[in-house]
Amino acid sequence: MEIFQREFIYIRYYFIRQFTQIFGYWVAGMLIGSAISVFLKEKIHGLVKGLRSVTGKITGIVLASVLGILSPLCMYGTIPIAASFSRSGIRDEWLASFMMSSILLNPQLIIYSAALGTRALLVRILTCFLCGILAGIMILLFYREKSFFDFSGFEEPKNKDTDPNPFVRYLKNLRRNLRATGLWFLLGVFLSALFQRYVPSEMVTKMFGGNEAWGVLMASTIGVPLYVCGGGTIPILQSWLSNGMSLGSASAFMITGPATKITNLGALKTVLGLKHFLFYWIFVILFSLLSGIMVNLIF
Repeated sequence: MEIFQREFIYIRYYFIRQFTQIFGYWVAGMLIGSAISVFLKEKIHGLVKGLRSVTGKITGIVLASVLGILSPLCMYGTIPIAASFSRSGIRDEWLASFMMSSILLNPQLIIYSAALGTRALLVRILTCFLCGILAGIMILLFYREKSFFDFSGFEEPKNKDTDPNPFVRYLKNLRRNLRATGLWFLLGVFLSALFQRYVPSEMVTKMFGGNEAWGVLMASTIGVPLYVCGGGTIPILQSWLSNGMSLGSASAFMITGPATKITNLGALKTVLGLKHFLFYWIFVILFSLLSGIMVNLIF
């Protein structure tokens, strides 16, 4: 009985310490994310439709990647809106760039990721931005004359933020945001407490540390089954980085995690088909591995 009480005290200590370190970033992310979703979402998506007037294909890919990061929608919200973009004449390579970066990052997750430190935050933003660009370039090179997506049957999603009172609209969105992220945030803090208590820092360093490609590959692989929610993985990554995880390994995890999140894969499978779905999977793994190695070489 004393052993259980002692372990409970240790885990509670790590939980409270981790919770207090990251709670402010989580709250700020929800507040800012809901504000963008309520007041700026339509403007951002209007800018995507405005890409039809862009003449340069590469310029359109770059702009689409930026707008994908700024979009507050989850993957299930992104695909229907991407279907409307496609019907309005947006090119497939621009859609690929927008969807790829939107899967990997959004304004709310940017705020969360600030808890990892400035360097990790900048690496995350840059690698996600480049991943979106490269996805668009790959579609431009290999599917120039063929359609890559199948959006048949998708309609533009209904806007849930329709209350005439803007303050009420914001509060309702904030409540949905809290329900969507709160449990995963607490679970992430709890798992982080367990890792800090029972996983030696030497093991983390051995698995994910240094400049070895093996550590990056391990992070890429473990990101597939472990990643559930962006906010929930921030406490875990914070713990691993403090225990010796290399920045390149963290970068690889932050690419494969959201890109292979089971709900995202289910949504993507419906618009890609098996062949293109495998193409997407290979692309994500290779990009995460190579970008992680490059990050380690640079830093």
